[in-house]
Amino acid sequence: MCLVVFAWQQHPDFPLLLAGNRDEFHARPTKAAHWWPDESDIVGGRDLQAAGTWLALHRKGRFATVTNYRDAVVPSARNRSRGHLVTEFLLSEQNSKDYLNSIDDEAYAGFNLIVFDGETLAWHSNRGEGTRVLAPGIYGLSNALLDSPWHKVKRTKAALQNLVTSNRVNETELLRLLHDPQKAPVGEIESDHLSFEKAHAISAPFIVMPDYGTRSASVVIANAQGDWRFKERCFDPNGRSAGESTFTIDSSGENSG
Repeated sequence: MCLVVFAWQQHPDFPLLLAGNRDEFHARPTKAAHWWPDESDIVGGRDLQAAGTWLALHRKGRFATVTNYRDAVVPSARNRSRGHLVTEFLLSEQNSKDYLNSIDDEAYAGFNLIVFDGETLAWHSNRGEGTRVLAPGIYGLSNALLDSPWHKVKRTKAALQNLVTSNRVNETELLRLLHDPQKAPVGEIESDHLSFEKAHAISAPFIVMPDYGTRSASVVIANAQGDWRFKERCFDPNGRSAGESTFTIDSSGENSG
């Protein structure tokens, strides 16, 4: 994922509400969200190049999502795929904090990882200061540390806060929140090693470019009874919808979709 916003214990009916966009090169082979044939308790998309995932759920009520950290450090060919951090947590029996503390940070390029074990929501970055168990609140994450004040993070956090406050929480509204093409003001753009045009384009929550952009949007909703609902909408290089899927898991672990 390249943008994730989530509300933790902010709504009486939905203790966890999460919406996220996956931004990636269009040429990178990907399979849309599905129940995995090799790990039948996991549902999520699949990166067919490295066999990891950016966001997935386990029928036991475990959830995880990862974002890359954008910095000047060039990834090494020896680095493990960051997408495996999600899978390994879902298959683990460890609680959120113990799993995050067990990660070998040096084995990966820069990352942010959010995990939920059914009780505890926690965040870890190998560019941060260790593991943080998250208190109730509304959070945003992109390719920097949690709640870094990037344009896209501020816009989507504010939109999510408005939905929660006005009690307009549903899949349609969460997907609309993600489909926001508003770029940052020109004066806020720091291009670093990117061209100005690309840096400006990727400042929007929803990115449309010929070679790179928002490939999918995901909404994850957990209700107070322990039921989960997960919707993924995919997009083509022109930013048009290219299909969607919905999956549900009830508190007993039974699934549909």
